[in-house]
Amino acid sequence: MFIDIAKIHVKAGKGGNGSVAFRRAKYEPMGGPSGGDGGKGGDIIIEATNGLRTLMDFRYQKNYKAKGGEDGRGKNQFGAKADDLVLKVPVGTLVRDEETNIVLVDMNTDGQKFVIAKGGRGGRGNVKFKSSIRRAPRFAEPGRVAEERGIILELKLIADVGLLGFPNVGKSTFLSKTTSAKPKIANYHFTTLKPNLGVVKMSSGESFVIADIPGIIEGAAEGVGLGHEFLRHVERTKVLLHILDISGQEGRNPVEDFYKINEELAEYSEKLCLKKQIVVLNKTDIPGIEENVKEVREKLGDKYDIYEISAITGTGLEKVLYAALECVKTAEEEIFYDESEASVLYEKKKKDTISVYKEGKRYYADGYFLDVLVESTNFEDYESLKNFQKVLNDKGVIEKLRELGAKEEDTIVVCGVEFDFVE
Repeated sequence: MFIDIAKIHVKAGKGGNGSVAFRRAKYEPMGGPSGGDGGKGGDIIIEATNGLRTLMDFRYQKNYKAKGGEDGRGKNQFGAKADDLVLKVPVGTLVRDEETNIVLVDMNTDGQKFVIAKGGRGGRGNVKFKSSIRRAPRFAEPGRVAEERGIILELKLIADVGLLGFPNVGKSTFLSKTTSAKPKIANYHFTTLKPNLGVVKMSSGESFVIADIPGIIEGAAEGVGLGHEFLRHVERTKVLLHILDISGQEGRNPVEDFYKINEELAEYSEKLCLKKQIVVLNKTDIPGIEENVKEVREKLGDKYDIYEISAITGTGLEKVLYAALECVKTAEEEIFYDESEASVLYEKKKKDTISVYKEGKRYYADGYFLDVLVESTNFEDYESLKNFQKVLNDKGVIEKLRELGAKEEDTIVVCGVEFDFVE
């Protein structure tokens, strides 16, 4: 089975908690703090590999979670960092953010790695809070929260040349005659149900990758038949060999077929219409094709290069292949995602934005920064609570609450935790 799209949820590991500890030495009765920091949580990393061809593994497991960092210990001992969780995907996989559909990374190189979710930082031990006025801090930070997100893995076949055409026009035969690939060939529609790859080796010593992709039918852009699966794999190819059955044996008109397929390409993506297409008239070994050839050349010859072949006998194949090779060599590399857009999304999730607002009689303050602050505060410890209030004041939260009309004993909710407003 060829699985080329998968939705999964990933969560990195939480940071280890900082330790509250004090030195206990025989001749040091008033020993100072000695609590070590917690270890960093494990990242979740996407790695591209040529060793995989499908996303099948992600069909059966949808949730992935990295291990948390180890807690800190006394005697200034730091907790161990958790191991990263590496998810391997086939080369050619796009990774999208499920919420926004923005492409985060294009995994197009063997061995390429991308951190999709960062592990939480380890909490600081109480030794880090010692100061000239706080000689024995009795609190430490919990480990920081880890990143998590839903992502969509979308495999787009990587091939230089794609074979375009309705079912049963001879694409599989073309691939079998020009490469060492062995696709299934039969005289009925949809023989090809998954993409087949083959390497074309030219007499000049040059080579390129060609793909026989499942045939397209009307309505493919809306997902009819193998529509989206077909169109998704066409996107990465540099040139398309549009194969037409010039024999008309099935009562089809080659010119009408040509336009129908291009309409589906345009419906799915404007970029697909701009790809270089070479028109290949197949089954020229069958008698009575002269009128069809003439019609195609009259209606398409001014815009497209047209070649006549017989895939079954091998006639004309070499000329088509050299034409395709020339297009591959001159084609510009395409960018399948906007790196700056992905960066903005990532920063948006990490940005220290703070929202302060009023709903009814209550006042609210929330945001990523405050969420982390709440997670790292021990509200049962006076000094930790005092530090929490200081940060709120330094970040301007208290001032904004006053501007909204907050008064003594009004209810303030900071990331789900309720407090009474105190001047």
